[in-house]
Amino acid sequence: MLNVAVIVGSTREGRFGPVVADWFIAQAKAHDGAQIDVIDLAEVDLPMVLPASVPPAPQTSDLARRLQTADAFVFVTPEYNRSFPAPVKNVIDWHYSEWQAKPVGFVSYGSTSGGQHAIQALRGVFAELHAVTIRDTISFTNPWNQFDDDGRHLDPAGPGRAAERLMNQLLWWGRALKSARAEHPYGS
Repeated sequence: MLNVAVIVGSTREGRFGPVVADWFIAQAKAHDGAQIDVIDLAEVDLPMVLPASVPPAPQTSDLARRLQTADAFVFVTPEYNRSFPAPVKNVIDWHYSEWQAKPVGFVSYGSTSGGQHAIQALRGVFAELHAVTIRDTISFTNPWNQFDDDGRHLDPAGPGRAAERLMNQLLWWGRALKSARAEHPYGS
């Protein structure tokens, strides 16, 4: 079993993020080979001011331990102003080695672009951190029109196939990179 951390990136009051995240988490939990750890950034108390050392000194917090033990990540993120929200960048910047040589997948949502600008911005950030981003993503354009009041997708076939594809790729990369890190620790 691979430990997959699903990070809910929106902290905005009245946010739609939990609807999209809960849908994806249900899809991911149905997939064999993944143990899901949900990290909701609205519940994380992480300062916005970074210390002088960049990257920051190794963290001993529960969050840092959860990120370190994760074999793979999926960010569920909205798009704000053609990018991703500040809490997502903050959690990334507070950590460094936790992301290295691990796969990162994306589930995005937003108005007309479906959050694709956020994903494109995140790809460059994770390349800098030596993480591997998964090519296939899940993107919801105007998501508030795609889910019912109970959080069920109104037309689940296409998004369900996209979730299956994303999880297959994430777990393939997760196993390959976990094996490689065990045989030869990254950066050594």
